[in-house]
Amino acid sequence: MWAYNGDWLRIEAHGPDGLRLRASPFSDRGPRAGALLDDRGGSTARPVVTREGATARITHGRITAEVDLQGRVRFRDARGTLLLAEKWRQRDTISKFWTVGTDEVRTISALGLAGREFKPLTGETARITARFEPKSGERLYGMGQYQQPHLDLAGCTLELAQRNSQASVPFVVSSHGYGLLWNIPAIGEAHFATNGATWTAEATREIDYWITAADTPAEIVRNYASVTGTAPMMPDYALGLWQSKLRYRTQDELLSVARDYQRRGIPLAVIVADFFHWPVQGDWRFDEREWPDPAAMTAELKAMGTELLVSVWPTVDPRSENYPALAEKGYLVRARRGLDVQQEFLGNTRFIDVTHPGARSFLWDTLKHNYRDKGVRLFWLDEAEPEFSVYDFDNYRYHGGSTLEIGNAYPLHYAQALHDGLRAEGESEIVSLIRCAWAGSQRYGALVWSGDIHSSFEAMRNQLSAGLNMGMAGIPWWTTDVGGFHGGHVDDPAFHELMVRWFQWAVFTPILRMHGHRDPITPPTEPFRDGVAQCDTGAGNELWSFGEPVFEVLRRYAALRERLRPYVADLMRTAHTDGDPLMRPMFYDHPDDPECWAVDDQYMFGPHLLIAPVTAAGVIERPVYLPAGQWRDAWTGTTVTGGQTIVCAAPLEQLPVFVRDEAAVGAVFNEQD
Repeated sequence: MWAYNGDWLRIEAHGPDGLRLRASPFSDRGPRAGALLDDRGGSTARPVVTREGATARITHGRITAEVDLQGRVRFRDARGTLLLAEKWRQRDTISKFWTVGTDEVRTISALGLAGREFKPLTGETARITARFEPKSGERLYGMGQYQQPHLDLAGCTLELAQRNSQASVPFVVSSHGYGLLWNIPAIGEAHFATNGATWTAEATREIDYWITAADTPAEIVRNYASVTGTAPMMPDYALGLWQSKLRYRTQDELLSVARDYQRRGIPLAVIVADFFHWPVQGDWRFDEREWPDPAAMTAELKAMGTELLVSVWPTVDPRSENYPALAEKGYLVRARRGLDVQQEFLGNTRFIDVTHPGARSFLWDTLKHNYRDKGVRLFWLDEAEPEFSVYDFDNYRYHGGSTLEIGNAYPLHYAQALHDGLRAEGESEIVSLIRCAWAGSQRYGALVWSGDIHSSFEAMRNQLSAGLNMGMAGIPWWTTDVGGFHGGHVDDPAFHELMVRWFQWAVFTPILRMHGHRDPITPPTEPFRDGVAQCDTGAGNELWSFGEPVFEVLRRYAALRERLRPYVADLMRTAHTDGDPLMRPMFYDHPDDPECWAVDDQYMFGPHLLIAPVTAAGVIERPVYLPAGQWRDAWTGTTVTGGQTIVCAAPLEQLPVFVRDEAAVGAVFNEQD
């Protein structure tokens, strides 16, 4: 503990090889859990605290924090190597932040910049900034899901805010041997600039971050999982093909699709009842005019080996049967100024406030009565950011605080509502498809998908980096709309190529999931019913919707996914026990190979499959880097010695895949479909 003139700093051991730093000019009310588990990650080792002259040190496992008399902080690993140092530029201090060889680097500056900066707002909150010294040659990964192609985030500026197709999960893994969790759910930014990293939060009481040190990226991610939780065990039935589109309009239409899959001999794991199957937003039930017997529907699907996934939106229309009770109890998000309309989409709606424990219970009780008790065990938590029509974060307030202060935690509590309800029902293998996440969402069974993205090769390339960085941010369950969401005409040859390439890649992602709003779009038969706007529907999005040549390729890869299920189940088990992502950058399994840190358009699917997606039109071959060792081409059976880049054939019907250990994967590529 350090304190001076009302400012205080506290550094405590938390988790394996981890330290938690908290600092503030306000009174210490004790730590707020944020993303961290209260049991401190199961750590039982006691930290070592020493003082030498003007420097105090706390060592916990492989990490040491040093604090000088002026409260400036730096972190070192077990070898004494500098990991991270606060950036101070002030006239009245001489900084000894790091060493170059045997010489200490000293700085004195008239800039007046502090490593920790607090600009008070109303009440006991402040806009805060944390600054860190630059590190030459550092690579950075994680941070969640951003719609850009960069896997290495060094040099990037990232908004710490939730938006449709953007998920802020502020855990970053450094190539220099540390990981840092920004344990503040406030709106803000992270700047990973060449002249130093800067983190900001628009409104919070204190700086709060957790840092860990380890020798490999895998160890760093596992340390993080130990303090924020791991995903539950993914149920075995979920490992196959998921079928969805915007949208199946009736019970008969959905069942006819499931029956068609069965008739064609294609196993179907999950089929989806998408949004606006309800009478009014916020009713959270089937409209009996289109869905007359949900219990019979789920029973028939289960008999075919298929589970029903039901869309849940957090939007509540004032005309909903649940609105009066939610408003009376204070279970809705509130606007601080203007008309309290938070989203305008087929109605003027407000969002349920899932930061309120009572609202979470209300939501689950309603879902249980209207869905769970009728055989539904899977839920799709859409709009989980939530998606304000205007992202004026300063204008909304939750039960837990202003959106500026705690807004990024909304998707975590949304997933928590379903997780806690299902667990109370005796479920242990809990999974909820959700459009956003924050740090710790994985422990609530969050299967994150990448939102409403464009149907283009550019968007597909962005999803590759997004999925890999989500895994590095501790979210091992991730998926995407195969073929993209917006656009894609079912008769367009260019879209057919995109669909084939995307589906091939998706077979080697945690969940294989068809979804999209395909052209041509069919408008609703009646624009309004009972005064409520009705929703359109897209063209077919089943495997056979794009013509026979495309269907043959998709059918063959769907069969391959079925044969891969034992391997995928093993990866899911490791994600559950250790926190390892299923999709991981090349360096995750090959940290000592410099080329594996440089390559960013191929990845490992578990430790034994190397996947090289084709993310551009017209490509029939591509370079593939093979790390040291023996690799087998999955399609030709040819053995290739690693440590080199080869040019691999990639005709439209073939995705480059290499196997490191066939015994671990199984002879799945040798079978004929």
